Amino acid sequence: MAIIAEISIQGDEFLLGQIIAEYPGLSVEIERVVPADKRVMPYIWGYGTDLKEFEAAMDESSNVRSITVLDEYDDRALYKIEWEDPAEQLIAGITETDATILEAHSDDEWLFRIRFEDHSGLAQFNEYCRTHDISYQLTRVSSMADANATETDFGLTDAQYEALSLAVERGYFKVPRDVEYDELAAELDVSVQALSERIRRGADKVLHDALTQSGPRNAQN
Repeated sequence: MAIIAEISIQGDEFLLGQIIAEYPGLSVEIERVVPADKRVMPYIWGYGTDLKEFEAAMDESSNVRSITVLDEYDDRALYKIEWEDPAEQLIAGITETDATILEAHSDDEWLFRIRFEDHSGLAQFNEYCRTHDISYQLTRVSSMADANATETDFGLTDAQYEALSLAVERGYFKVPRDVEYDELAAELDVSVQALSERIRRGADKVLHDALTQSGPRNAQN
């Protein structure tokens, strides 16, 4: 039976996290990664003010075979990264166990949601991490049935739920706003960047689920 494992991990435990940590104005979200011929070539979204510096650092890194900008906006860009084997050991470990990254992003720490074919896949991943001295915290394990049964929470993490709830309660989404990011961040004792990412990702999940479940509506004048 397929299971979903949620883990938290410090950025210094894997190569991509170490590189991102050097750019406080940058946050990253890994696109869903499906194993393909054991190649480690993740697609990631970068957000923030340090995108050009990040691209230059990746270009110069001996651990990166190539980095390609696939799409770019004012403050975000989608990259395809191919690592020199076996530089990015964490992502390689996920690939080797035929798992799929459903969600992964940087916040105060990195959060991953990973789908394994069964519990033995999670056990193999745990053994891989132990062998490669990668430390992580397993925060939740659920079956696919359990995950589908709890769709009413829109798949929000606890941090995203807390940030969105506070933003709504304090009037962040009103026009005009009753509160700004820096005030909300201070109340939650997190950085403005972390709060921004939690609200953005949380709002995206809620809107996506709400709109796709309700179906299209006829336009009215």
